[in-house]
Amino acid sequence: MSTPEPAPGAGKVVEQRGLWFEEYEVGTTYLHRPGRTVTEADNVLFTTLTMNIQPLHLDAVWASQQPGFHGQRLVNSMFTLSTMVGLSVAQLTQGTIVANLGFTDVSFPNPVYHGDTLYAESICTGLRESKSRPGEGIVTLEHIARNQHGDVVARATRATLVHKRPVA
Repeated sequence: MSTPEPAPGAGKVVEQRGLWFEEYEVGTTYLHRPGRTVTEADNVLFTTLTMNIQPLHLDAVWASQQPGFHGQRLVNSMFTLSTMVGLSVAQLTQGTIVANLGFTDVSFPNPVYHGDTLYAESICTGLRESKSRPGEGIVTLEHIARNQHGDVVARATRATLVHKRPVA
């Protein structure tokens, strides 16, 4: 099924997409907005869908008795990682990515709680043309997620395979 085309004479048309390989610049920081406020429902659904039965995500009484949890459950760190990357999609990779090649250096230096709002940014740290796939290139990104206070709650380095700009 193809996407519908705009009506003739509708004026200029802009379709949102990610960046082509040639549009990335090493050292550039891309801020991804708006943020995403994490709810209890998000955490419980993600945690149960992924079969992660850790009480630190699901059991409010247990979590309230643990030192260092501030009396509450922690948001699943894999939800935090997924949201951090997801916040970057519209700006960086929507419709231009071929594949995720891998994640390295994943860390969660501060906890995320229900009600926290996540904001993400990505720094382009590397670019190289693919040697085996003409028309594509490898983009390395450092993703960083911060809460509403500016505290870093997640960080990861990600290698992606991205299309080059189509030749007219």
